[in-house]
Amino acid sequence: MATQKTEETGINLIASFAEFKEMKNIDQTTLVSVLEESFRNVIAKTYGTDENYDVIVNPAKGDFEIYRRRTVVEDGQVEDENMEISLSEARTIEDDYEVGEEVSQRVEFKDFGRRAILTLRQTLASRILELEHDALYNEYKDRIGQVVSGEVYQAWKRETLIIDDEGNELLLPRSEQIPGDFFRKGEHARAVVARVDNTTGNPKIIISRTSPTFLQRLLEAEVPEIHEGLITIHRIARIPGERAKIAVQSYDERIDPVGACVGVKGSRVAGIVRELHGENIDVINYTTNPELFIARALAPARVNSIIIPEVAEDEKPRAEVYLDPDQVSLAIGKQGLNIKLASMLTGYTIDVFREIDEDTEDDIMLDEFSDAIDPWIIDSLKSLGLETARSVLNAPREMLTQRADLEEETVDDIIRILSEEFGEEMPQAEQPAAPEATEATEPAEGE
Repeated sequence: MATQKTEETGINLIASFAEFKEMKNIDQTTLVSVLEESFRNVIAKTYGTDENYDVIVNPAKGDFEIYRRRTVVEDGQVEDENMEISLSEARTIEDDYEVGEEVSQRVEFKDFGRRAILTLRQTLASRILELEHDALYNEYKDRIGQVVSGEVYQAWKRETLIIDDEGNELLLPRSEQIPGDFFRKGEHARAVVARVDNTTGNPKIIISRTSPTFLQRLLEAEVPEIHEGLITIHRIARIPGERAKIAVQSYDERIDPVGACVGVKGSRVAGIVRELHGENIDVINYTTNPELFIARALAPARVNSIIIPEVAEDEKPRAEVYLDPDQVSLAIGKQGLNIKLASMLTGYTIDVFREIDEDTEDDIMLDEFSDAIDPWIIDSLKSLGLETARSVLNAPREMLTQRADLEEETVDDIIRILSEEFGEEMPQAEQPAAPEATEATEPAEGE
């Protein structure tokens, strides 16, 4: 009967809340509380108070009931029809009522009038929206740092909108996208929950593909030993889409943490590299020894020695790293990526110094001319045992053109570039005098 009357008024409240519960996982207690609160708000606005009303919501049956309690007074003594009922009217309900007793009488919500029904709908709509926002915020604030996935709904210039499996909107800003990310509508995308902004009461879920945490979660999914706690990821440094360095440690001496993370022939990181658009991943063993940690972080360069000078407490710690000349370019890396990542991983500002013998201090390694000479030409010269600029300048021309298979014009360019570095025109056949073999150090150029 009550359900029929509810439908007659066009409210259908219980059905709509049941549907909302299905979608948003709102518990039944909350649903009942919201319904009761909404009814009481309307009653209070209509009669000035809701203290003498009982609202009963029955989600199981899909109905609700409202009862009004009034005190029986003598006929002609009713001053507030909402709070009092005359004796004669009370006895039409039950013929044994007496003055002073309380009458509980059911009222139909449709009798509150059209305005009350509209007010109830507006109140419910507002509360449903609040519940939806609260549920979304509570769900995702606990998922910060977790990987989520969804379908790309729309890609704009500054951000991409992704819809998860529950229909929630996830925002992937351009600043949180890996260079090379290009999303089309309907594609599947993965990212890590970076933060949930709720300043306006309307939560915005911000996800990221550039966060080091994203790389960490991908590794945890690919390497069982990490998931099982046998290997710990201590630190991650990333330049998204370019290169990353990861420091890992195993508490089981039988497990090689680096080998376990990389896998046979890189099988375990291959999928991650594809996900990150070719981002190279270096995995090193973590240690609490700062000198050893810095040396490992600068791999593939071989470090001769490291000095860590004392600095003020408010200054970033520094490390002076000394290497052979042919290792300097490896330590710095292409576009300075290797040394930058090593600094990010270790927390030290790294200064690289070239450590050379006096008899070669007036010479320069060919690798340092990579900006002016094509790398394949340098490799070709090095294959003949010509590692330095002077060794190339002193080599017979026929050796450069025939054995290195270089064109005459190419050889002329190489000789010009190398000679200009010394500020002199050096005959190819000239052999420099060998000075006494003593050691000296000088800062690496460009450092």
